[in-house]
Amino acid sequence: MSSREIAQLTGSTHDNVLKTVRQLVKRGVVSSNETPYIHQQNGQQYSEFLLTYRDTLVVVSGYSVELRAKIIDRWQDLEARVVGQVQIPTNFAEALRLAADKAEENQRLQDALARQAPKVAAINRLAGAGGAICITDAAKQLQLPPAKLFAWLEQNRWIYRRHGSKRWIAFQPRITAGLLGHKVTSLDPDRESGSDRAAFSVLVTTKGLTYLAEKHIGGQGPLERT
Repeated sequence: MSSREIAQLTGSTHDNVLKTVRQLVKRGVVSSNETPYIHQQNGQQYSEFLLTYRDTLVVVSGYSVELRAKIIDRWQDLEARVVGQVQIPTNFAEALRLAADKAEENQRLQDALARQAPKVAAINRLAGAGGAICITDAAKQLQLPPAKLFAWLEQNRWIYRRHGSKRWIAFQPRITAGLLGHKVTSLDPDRESGSDRAAFSVLVTTKGLTYLAEKHIGGQGPLERT
């Protein structure tokens, strides 16, 4: 039972209930299970305690008999709801059916974990790489041909080329999202004007690698469109 519900049932303020619980926790009388919650009206985060049946009775032990009775009645109501939701077999056939349903549920969970295992392994591998790498190295990490990754990035508006240029440039939204970045390389000054020149190379960030790994391994085929 939450400390907020205790306050509602006893007509006390939640601050007073929190004060009582914290005093009892400090004395080692009840367990500390302080949990944050979001207030529905103002969206702010506050604290509450989630108490067991025993700890709840300890907290309200100093309250009047009528208030303690309200708490006990509420606990019995909660327990009755839980029992009502539990399917208890009444014969051997129902017990077999329940066991079969549980086995099917466990198998579905194992299958889901098996499907996710490659994705998790890839994400862990990519997250350990750190920093940002070029698209060719990203393709190696993803176990893809570089040409395939370049083509996908272009088709899905991650990178583009200016007219007449052979260099790739990252789309700004992908940079803003932290998926791509640029490496700036200084070039020799222009022979005619003498002005400094620079070249941009597209880099894939760790966040971008993780996203691409999910698209590649988590989809039906290599790199779904997005």
